[in-house]
Amino acid sequence: MQQDLKSELTKQLIIDKAFTLFYENGFKTTSIDKIMKETTLSKGAFYHHYKSKKALGLEVISLKVQKRVLDGMVYPLEETGDALDILEHIFITRLKSFKIYEKEHGCPMNNLINEIGDHELAYQLALKQIIETWKSALIKLIERGKREHTIKPNVSSAAVAVYLISAFEGIRGIRKLYKDDTILEEYVSGLSLYLKQLQA
Repeated sequence: MQQDLKSELTKQLIIDKAFTLFYENGFKTTSIDKIMKETTLSKGAFYHHYKSKKALGLEVISLKVQKRVLDGMVYPLEETGDALDILEHIFITRLKSFKIYEKEHGCPMNNLINEIGDHELAYQLALKQIIETWKSALIKLIERGKREHTIKPNVSSAAVAVYLISAFEGIRGIRKLYKDDTILEEYVSGLSLYLKQLQA
């Protein structure tokens, strides 16, 4: 039992350090050697848990990246209340919750999409699954808003969902270029205007 716990803690340490290094330096430039140097574990410890960097990358996506999106952007969509208020609150609150470090480095998921999304089918599918889960949750909320007559009945729920995801991910990437939050404040203003246009 103790050995199992030690093994699980070792694996978690590798995943945590890999996520941070992928986030800060990029996936392609981060070697197994760099990751293991950060963990202070042997390379043998890596190969005990993973066959390759690809296997580790997929686990980082499923355990770290996906969890961030689910916790921050998907599960809160299940709250009760006015659908448009929920949308505005979640997108704006999430944006305002990011620390300077996160603003400077952008969105971990978006970074991986841009870097390796077209590199290998396995990465593409893993990242796409996160987007599709997020999109489905948004569509569900927008459809609820239509039924409750808070959102115009003729809007395309899928189009709105894709637009909201794309705009949010885009501003996370663009913010990396700036030294202050002016661009984020402009995005927030634009988001509020857009959501008002959906109001029934």
